[in-house]
Amino acid sequence: MAKGAENEQVRELQARLRQIGHFHRAPTAFYGTITTEAVSAFQRKRELPVTGKVDETTWRRLLAMTHRPTADELRPATSNPLAKPDERCMTGRVLCISKESRTLAWMVDGKVISAVDVRFGVEGTELATREGTFKVDRKERTWTSTLYHTPMPYSMFFSRGQAVHYSSDFAARGYNGNSHGCVNVRDKERLAKLFDEVRVGDKVVVYW
Repeated sequence: MAKGAENEQVRELQARLRQIGHFHRAPTAFYGTITTEAVSAFQRKRELPVTGKVDETTWRRLLAMTHRPTADELRPATSNPLAKPDERCMTGRVLCISKESRTLAWMVDGKVISAVDVRFGVEGTELATREGTFKVDRKERTWTSTLYHTPMPYSMFFSRGQAVHYSSDFAARGYNGNSHGCVNVRDKERLAKLFDEVRVGDKVVVYW
């Protein structure tokens, strides 16, 4: 495999590289610059010829160090790898939100049920997303911010006006923008399902 290839073997390559920390996004099945750099880093660390291409020796070495990717690893819900859950997330029904990995994991009794990418307010300002342990105090399937007059579908409020909700801006611009303090989600379909599963009173943990 080499730059320019696009097939399911490339997706498997990326998933295996992701397992050992060399590929830091969701597999795309396209062998581009990022994949080339990831392969080169793998080869360099294993003292193989650094070509950025996957020859038989590189592939066999990678197979020996990794396991066959699961369906979730091949097509993960999040672009960002999930962080190690905070210990406060390990019991009960919890929206476990990591600022470091920029992910939200919906967990029940320590098991991750689903996950989504998220973004936050600007750190160090009054719009920063609050950290700590909270509870979902209300849910609104359709809501418009009373401060910013922007739609907040599938809102799950947990700390005064801060909520987990869908953001069309996040979906369009990604991490080039920020929230006004809320936890923005860009996967509307997955959030809609999560909204139906979460109950008022469920725990919310926001941590680094």
